[in-house]
Amino acid sequence: MVRKLLSVTKGNISWQGILFFVAMGVCLLPFMNAAIAIVLGIIVAQFIPHPFAALQGKVSHILLQCSVVGLGFGMNAIEAFKVGKEGFGLAIISILFTLVVGKLLGRWMGIEKTTAHLVCAGTAICGGSAIAAISPVIKADNEQLSVSLGVVFLLNASALFIFPLVGHRLGLSQQQFGTWSALAIHDTSSVVGAAGKYGEEALKIATTIKLSRVLWIIPLAVYSSWHFKQGAKRIKIPYFIPAFVLAMLIYTYIPAAQTFSNYIVPVAKTGFLLTLFLIGASLTPASLANIGWKPLLHGTFLWILTSMLTLFIILYVI
Repeated sequence: MVRKLLSVTKGNISWQGILFFVAMGVCLLPFMNAAIAIVLGIIVAQFIPHPFAALQGKVSHILLQCSVVGLGFGMNAIEAFKVGKEGFGLAIISILFTLVVGKLLGRWMGIEKTTAHLVCAGTAICGGSAIAAISPVIKADNEQLSVSLGVVFLLNASALFIFPLVGHRLGLSQQQFGTWSALAIHDTSSVVGAAGKYGEEALKIATTIKLSRVLWIIPLAVYSSWHFKQGAKRIKIPYFIPAFVLAMLIYTYIPAAQTFSNYIVPVAKTGFLLTLFLIGASLTPASLANIGWKPLLHGTFLWILTSMLTLFIILYVI
């Protein structure tokens, strides 16, 4: 695996591979945060050909899942389950609103059906993970997959900057911001990045609620299979969520676990930074050019509407 990542050519490591890994190494430095990590990835993508583009999706997926589980070793299970229960109703409202409005908006804008559905799934649940889970179920082709992923990743990058600014501007509490980011930001990595920048309490709340949203991949995949008249035989179950719950239980009920959690949690947070760097590095000029303005507008409008609805409920209803 390492030899593939380093792009060995005629016995020498390519300069692209060296620069790419140097940039990844910068993400390990103490001053790094989520916003810098993803911007660094985007900058690298514009000037350096990706040395292991074919492997990136798998690497970032595994890294993200391991990092989520690692965060579980720093969370109290009792408090987390309480937060998850409180956010359950909001998650349902957010998901249903996004899917229904997104479908109508996509039809009105004349966007290809499969692409629109993937953008809706990514916005409603968990960004790239939801798209990756749903795409084989509805037999999406490479172009439909790349366009929907490009839209979601680009909006994820924007969320890392926009959400903390809006949160501070409105004076949102840690709980309010954690809930809002979990409901309105696409990918788990960006949710963790934005909430972690806002505060530790916001991070714990956002992670718990976000992972409860991820579980909706399963019913959405079943619905998608029926809606697109495909056999629901290739649904990917997010197995890392039970591992996250187990990590919380270990941390809560085994006192000795709280000793090594001080080492695991920082490593997990660094894993999220590397994940964000890889997401940024996927936004190459070719991938951005392939998105098209209609799918991007569709995803942007849907994201804004979902963000406004959930923020309104958090501020004025609950």
